[in-house]
Amino acid sequence: MAAEEPGAQELQQKRKQAVFFSNLLLIAVICMNRSLHEPMYLFLCSLFVNELYGSTGLFPFLLVQILSDVHTVSAPLCFLQNFILYCYGGVEYFNLAIMAYDRYLAICFPLQYNTRMTFNKITVLIAVTWLCPLLLCVVMTSLSSSLQLCGTIIEKVYCDNYSIVKLACYDTTVNNIYGLVVTILSIFCSLILIIYTYMKILRVCFSGSKQTRQKAISTCTPHLASLLNFSCGACFEIIQSRFNMNNLPITLRILLSIYWLTCQPVFNPLLYGLNMSKIRIICKSLVFAKM
Repeated sequence: MAAEEPGAQELQQKRKQAVFFSNLLLIAVICMNRSLHEPMYLFLCSLFVNELYGSTGLFPFLLVQILSDVHTVSAPLCFLQNFILYCYGGVEYFNLAIMAYDRYLAICFPLQYNTRMTFNKITVLIAVTWLCPLLLCVVMTSLSSSLQLCGTIIEKVYCDNYSIVKLACYDTTVNNIYGLVVTILSIFCSLILIIYTYMKILRVCFSGSKQTRQKAISTCTPHLASLLNFSCGACFEIIQSRFNMNNLPITLRILLSIYWLTCQPVFNPLLYGLNMSKIRIICKSLVFAKM
């Protein structure tokens, strides 16, 4: 399958390094410090692992395109990239949903938090966060790979399911229906849970003390910023996939299509690393210890 020549190549190389080192640093900080072995930080660790995982679905393929004179990718690699990227998106939303649920318990039920958010429950929630999108994407990729394709050109810098299905020679009703199911389960169900938990949090904040409101703002602001950033990027991608955007400059179309894959992995480590006091203090101590 042929792919459009990638633009902004130098920017992508710099972002690859930033994504790798920033996420790996925070994963190491959380895993190696027992004081951070709390639900909120364990969910954050899962989020950072997913940022690295999603980056592997984009940057290695881009590097191959950059180094190659012929900008093509084999069908198996195209389906592999499709699987990784969609699985990344699903895990991201599921992870943000359980983080919202964790904040809901911490703010609305502070006295019962430790009994409700046990280690076994944390393990189950993280497992569900990864296994559900994995299974959904396995079926989606299997359906897409079984299609007979009448075209070979995907006008994007990466392979996505919608572009692959559009190349099919015959009816794709099953694929379209299943794609809708995946979207509902991985995005809308997560968003419904997030909206519900924040409605409960806001209710407690308005009726609670000033200390409760401050705690809610300090812990929920990074989460909301991360959610809005990723949702905007995903929205850009969905709109560009479904509608004709040829009237926009090619560079802008490329940047919008990879926003959700490149900005979120850079944005999250900076956001949580700077806003979470425990993580910030430990990172500072590591930096100054080496000086």
